[in-house]
Amino acid sequence: MKINAIAASHADRPLAPVQIALRDVQPQDVSIEILYCGVCHSDLHMARNEWGVSNYPLVPGHEIVGRVRATGAAVTRFQPGDLVGVGVMVDSCGDCHFCRQQEEQYCESGFVPTYNGTDRYTGRLTTGGYAEQIVVDQHFVVSVPQNLPLHAVAPLLCAGVTVWSPLQHLKLQPGAKVGVIGLGGLGHMAVKLASALGAEVTLFTTSPEKGADARRLGASQVVVSKDAGQMAAQQHSLDIILDCVAAPHQLDPYLACLKTNGHLVLVGIPDSPHPPTDVTPMVFRRLSITGTSIGSIAETQAMLDFCGRHNITADVELIAADEVETAFSRMLQGDVKYRFVIDMQRARWDQ
Repeated sequence: MKINAIAASHADRPLAPVQIALRDVQPQDVSIEILYCGVCHSDLHMARNEWGVSNYPLVPGHEIVGRVRATGAAVTRFQPGDLVGVGVMVDSCGDCHFCRQQEEQYCESGFVPTYNGTDRYTGRLTTGGYAEQIVVDQHFVVSVPQNLPLHAVAPLLCAGVTVWSPLQHLKLQPGAKVGVIGLGGLGHMAVKLASALGAEVTLFTTSPEKGADARRLGASQVVVSKDAGQMAAQQHSLDIILDCVAAPHQLDPYLACLKTNGHLVLVGIPDSPHPPTDVTPMVFRRLSITGTSIGSIAETQAMLDFCGRHNITADVELIAADEVETAFSRMLQGDVKYRFVIDMQRARWDQ
């Protein structure tokens, strides 16, 4: 089946409308009409081949919210008309240790990404949410709470679950003290979710003007990380710090803010390594620096259910499909609060 989509044809060319082929619906598949798709910074990296792994034509988008159009004969969890979401992955081996324990994001064979992966049924490139429709195995589809505004749910499928997963893995308890570094797409969701889980949240930022917004989102205090006095006042005060900055920076000042047994969790991936870290405080105070990759399907569903109960969504700016390149340019300038979302229902395919 041929559908309309927006694709990058080459790293140095703007995204443009194209037609692509979707696989036929398999017995376990769900066919989804895409209503909204978030614009993740990784979409820009992939469109421009900044990680050196892009294949073209490339249809980005892995923060997808839509409505079920049809289901395969073996589908039991969804029916036409259901509101659903698709995140960063659409398949995995299903047999390895991690898949069996519902941690598909760590599949030993590598999960199949929503776009720029290899569809195991067709051998063709997987295509993402900058499109009219998508076909996905039911295991990798999640239910979307009907009480939430759908356009603001889309970024939860990546940004939301990426910060939710480490908080669950570390068994965050109410009253814990959590730091968040950076107030962008990931950081604003970390502030919202950690505070809703009962944590006392401290935002670290280089921009003092972000303080009011951080408090609006749920932060108890804001620390300007360039201010040595403010950083010193946080020494040994936090249980967990989520580092949401995707640029290289010194980690030592944040390790100093952790209590003994504290965890610094890296969720942003810089384009070059962070500077070397002093291991001495890690040894003498049993600190850890760890990383985390997105979240499992089970975690994604649990996060969406939690957000439905607590009326949590992303702060977004809605754009039309032909505004993606403008959105990319503004993302590079940090000119978005805090995520762009494409309204695929407004797409014009005759351009």
